[in-house]
Amino acid sequence: MTATAPERVAVARETVVRAGPVSGRVRWRQLLVPVVCAVAAVLLGALSLGRGDFPISVGEVLKTLVGLGEDTQEFIVLELRAPRIVVGALVGLAFGVAGALFQTFARNPLASPDILGITQGASVGAVAAIVLSGTSGGGALLGGLGVPLAALLGALLTGVLLFVLAWRRGVDGYRLVLVGIALWAVASALTDWLLTRAEIFDAASAYVWITGSLNARTWDQAVPLAIALAVLVPLALAASRALGVLQFGDDTARGLGVRLPLAQAVVVLVAVALTAAAVAAAGPISYVALVVPQIAVRLSGGSRPPLVASGLLGAVLVIGADLLTRTVLPQALPVGILTAAVGAPYLLWLLVRGRRRSTL
Repeated sequence: MTATAPERVAVARETVVRAGPVSGRVRWRQLLVPVVCAVAAVLLGALSLGRGDFPISVGEVLKTLVGLGEDTQEFIVLELRAPRIVVGALVGLAFGVAGALFQTFARNPLASPDILGITQGASVGAVAAIVLSGTSGGGALLGGLGVPLAALLGALLTGVLLFVLAWRRGVDGYRLVLVGIALWAVASALTDWLLTRAEIFDAASAYVWITGSLNARTWDQAVPLAIALAVLVPLALAASRALGVLQFGDDTARGLGVRLPLAQAVVVLVAVALTAAAVAAAGPISYVALVVPQIAVRLSGGSRPPLVASGLLGAVLVIGADLLTRTVLPQALPVGILTAAVGAPYLLWLLVRGRRRSTL
């Protein structure tokens, strides 16, 4: 029997690798996309290190990174710009992986921390810390940890509520999205109520935070976020096998020996923890977790959003958006404004496409 044209194309995109009794298929697109995204993130980061009110050439940036730069350039690159870029890359990575986990688990491209109310829950915690403390940013709370800690707790609490309310002998993806939208509405109302009670300066500070910004990020935000991702990303990758089975339905997963409640709990809680860590570091940067998994799955050609490619593409999006806000736009804006400008039309496109499919 001869292979058809589509089958020959599929075979050409794969290579069978054998090592003794072990063999497997290597899909080159799924390897190439993460490599390209990683290179793009590094190049954008290097370019961003040299751009600002005090321009520095790429050569001088490289000399500074290896310890051969001048003291002034070393302070600007390593203390002022590098933490901002590192936080942006890690936040994009966390949002990308979290979005891929949620969308694969729910089998729904709308399932993201933005739609499920987790980022809005973090906003409630942060705005409460800012407004109720009356410190114009909560900087005096817990030695400057007030707002990030409150955002972390708000996101975690919302994630736990999402999991508990969506649980019914397991977590159904459709039910998860509906419960998440309800939690988003409640959290949004609470945020608006807190803002109406705030003093003008506290309200302005709260609005900047809930937009999502990398301004004034330091190593104090980068180091804890890096530690959190060093724990959570391997857990997400370890759960990828069960995640691949879950996308075929609960009955299939049970038939293949997957412990369904445990697997569902691990996937949801890891995704919630990734979102909480990212929001605590930079605020709820909108639509990154919604957009990048779908772009990654289209670039890689797989059946579900790839975790590594989604995370790296999220880093590229956040770093690139921050670079544009600082160098191209006439006024430096919070990075969340630019990501929302990209993500909101994409959300509308998803809704219109879903409506067209339902009418066919």
